[in-house]
Amino acid sequence: MAQSHDSGLTSHQVPHAEHHHDHPDMEEMRTFGFWIYLMTDVIIFGTLFAVYIVLQGNTNGGPGPKDLFQMGGIIASTFILLTSSYTSGLAVLAMNKGKKKALLGWLGATVLLGATFIIMEINEFTHLVHEGATMGTSAFLSAFFTLVGTHGLHVLLGLVWMIALMLQIAKRGITPVTKRKVNVISLFWHFLDVVWIFVFTIVYLMGVS
Repeated sequence: MAQSHDSGLTSHQVPHAEHHHDHPDMEEMRTFGFWIYLMTDVIIFGTLFAVYIVLQGNTNGGPGPKDLFQMGGIIASTFILLTSSYTSGLAVLAMNKGKKKALLGWLGATVLLGATFIIMEINEFTHLVHEGATMGTSAFLSAFFTLVGTHGLHVLLGLVWMIALMLQIAKRGITPVTKRKVNVISLFWHFLDVVWIFVFTIVYLMGVS
């Protein structure tokens, strides 16, 4: 009888284990979903870059890149954004070591650097508008504001997302859920830095050369 009982227990456990195994981890699925989103962003930015390259010479008799771009501020903002990518990487390292305070500290530094970048970009846009260079001035400026502005909106979204995540980590600590979110926001931030490198090279450096 004992042998029959053991056999029945085993047959009950195996299907249960297989049933559990067939369901993928939800955190992995959410990360995969983010990768899909990131691919759509690549397509969006690729399209905006293509439009800008086609329209960059269409100034409609108005100011062009050499007349408008102040490279000193652009180089400074580029350095700031690239530094924020480094601090976001340090945040991931701190998280992997289980250091909650260090994680929050590096995320906070990333937020401050990102916010500084946004402020500098707003100042640049304000300066251009005061110079009479608006989206309606020419096809070149329309493409410029759309491309650079779209990147800026992504950075702003990332900042709001990061601040919300910091509040969640402060409340709940380092958990599988917050770990996944930190990895995802870090990936998103690195992606925005890569996009900015292309913006800096194609829009600014090539524009003034």
